[in-house]
Amino acid sequence: MTGYIQRSLEEQVRTQLQDFPAVAILGPRQVGKSTLARKLAAEHENSVYLDLEKPADRNKLSDPYVYLSKQRHSLVCLDEIQLTPELFPVLRSLIDEHDQATRFLILGSASRDLIRQESESLAGRLAYQELTPFHAAELQEQSLLELDVLRLRGGFPRSWQARSDKSSLEWRNQFIRSFLERDIPQLSGSLIPAESLRRLWTMLAHNHGQNLNQSQLGASLGVSHNTIRTWLDLLQQTFVIRQLPTWSGNTVKRLIKSPKVYIRDTGLLHALLDIETLNELYGHPVFGASWEGFVIEQLLACSSHWKPSFYRTRNGAEIDIVLERGRKRIAIEIKASSTPTITKGVHSAVKDLNPNQFWLIADVQESYAIGDAIVLPLTEALDRLRSL
Repeated sequence: MTGYIQRSLEEQVRTQLQDFPAVAILGPRQVGKSTLARKLAAEHENSVYLDLEKPADRNKLSDPYVYLSKQRHSLVCLDEIQLTPELFPVLRSLIDEHDQATRFLILGSASRDLIRQESESLAGRLAYQELTPFHAAELQEQSLLELDVLRLRGGFPRSWQARSDKSSLEWRNQFIRSFLERDIPQLSGSLIPAESLRRLWTMLAHNHGQNLNQSQLGASLGVSHNTIRTWLDLLQQTFVIRQLPTWSGNTVKRLIKSPKVYIRDTGLLHALLDIETLNELYGHPVFGASWEGFVIEQLLACSSHWKPSFYRTRNGAEIDIVLERGRKRIAIEIKASSTPTITKGVHSAVKDLNPNQFWLIADVQESYAIGDAIVLPLTEALDRLRSL
């Protein structure tokens, strides 16, 4: 495929297609799911690709059982599955009847939570993968990483590959508009005012990396906190925001209970705040929080088996992100500085958490130690995390 950039998820999906009759690739719109699926489909002698947004392809499924039953021994790709959740019971029947002779590659722009009720019929038959925008480790492996560009524009392929910062910002603005006016109404099943949801999304951008206050958001928008909760869940289930939970381990300390909220792609964060260039970002109040959210997303893209949280007590002890896997625990503080220091609150949090490792990820060129902490550039932190 001309111009194709290999995704780190590719080999995992290829392997799972050998082990499971159905594999779902979930992720936001325009992230490259279709490109990846077409790449995998091209490797199969028999493959069928159906875009469920196209009337012609949906018409082929007017009787889905009859059409799909004829695709025995094929790889069948179903794009935008959330638009036709009624297909899941049909897929189950076909998988069971064909003794797994057919493979199904399912693409969706909504999380498994949003399609869970329908997809539960495929329990034990369906594997899930999440495709994120381009991330640093992925591009670093292919010698394509320009960290400042990735941070400013975000990882959506068309934004990252745009010919200029201006054209990249224009693409992201169009994405936001289409997402609010077309995608959300399709997914929510109800009419949510696009302008209200945009105001909420913009307010979250201004509060990027801060603790979530639903009542305050609701008061600002003139809606109930329950409505805010519904809208936040929808934004999270469509992969555009992240609610990072508070640490839930054993402690006698009084912890802050509300999650921290981030715009997952920093390119979208900067578009919502009308930041076009790096110079504008450097002088913007969101500069530090932008770096924090960027680093967190890069870490989580490489650590799907780790449980993430943050630690903050009412006495001021805090750590930006805690990663846990089995008995392993990494406490990570993030600083947008080339000369980072460790505050008293961070020292206190590390003492409370007693992690196996304590990292301080900063804008540095090489690693070094400060007390019990290892100061790391982002790319080295990603290498270490993938090796654990």
